Amino acid sequence: MAKRFGGKYSKSVSVEVEVTDTTPPYRGPSVDPVGARSNLLFIPPIVLAATSLNDGAIGLATGLVGAGCLVLGAWLMRDGLRAEAAFNDRKLARRPAIPRKIFAAVATGLGVTIAAYRNDGNIFASGIYGAVATVLTLAAFGLDPMRDKGMAGIDAHAQDRVARAIEGAEAHVSAMQDAIKRTRIRALETRVERFAVTARDLFRTVEEDPRDLTSARKYLSVYLQGARDATVTFADLYARTGDDQAKADYLALLDDLEQNFAARTQKLLSDDRTDLTIEIDVLRDRLARENNRHS
Repeated sequence: MAKRFGGKYSKSVSVEVEVTDTTPPYRGPSVDPVGARSNLLFIPPIVLAATSLNDGAIGLATGLVGAGCLVLGAWLMRDGLRAEAAFNDRKLARRPAIPRKIFAAVATGLGVTIAAYRNDGNIFASGIYGAVATVLTLAAFGLDPMRDKGMAGIDAHAQDRVARAIEGAEAHVSAMQDAIKRTRIRALETRVERFAVTARDLFRTVEEDPRDLTSARKYLSVYLQGARDATVTFADLYARTGDDQAKADYLALLDDLEQNFAARTQKLLSDDRTDLTIEIDVLRDRLARENNRHS
């Protein structure tokens, strides 16, 4: 490190040293899979409800029912896109239990059918409009994932236990992200997001090998619950007082948590590699004995 030269004949000058942040780049925010296309689906129900206000009781009721179906379709489509994105991000994943995108297309088609029937009273023509709307919605947004991914050879019961543990851990992380927003400081929100990325690396590692759940259980429950409680307490305190010492203590806690979670992830990966090496060596020994016996 460079040191400023000085002596008894040198002027005392206050020098500000710029501290370089050596923190690894933030791998955080992912793009929300809910794009403008799905948000546009909320416009037709608003138009339908507005144009039904002067159509009398029956026309109003019919229009509102159709608008409700369209809103339901738009809402299901948003959830379906998020579920599909989560499915695609994971190496091992079960298909969504509810095919939300398909249900969304059906609800949209039903809403279009009701809206068309309200205008011309022809049920046959209205059904054609609804069928076309359903097909176009599926063509625009695609189908839900229909098959499990990477689940061959994975014990279903063990995977369900892991899924429940990960679901609880995700809830703790989401609570941390929600709580820190009360401070209204973007740097703190980004810091918590970065910890969330590190924690989710551990989640994905456990998901890929359910045997890791035993050694990671404390991290997924006790430590994350404590981190959630500390975040809630800090956010409430800092929002009221702006205590810089509390902020420093909280950031130090996040540093410790992030280091420990990253170390645990690397330990699990190292153990997995060791298990693979042992299995390969055992198989090679068996093959060698078979060759010697047949030679």
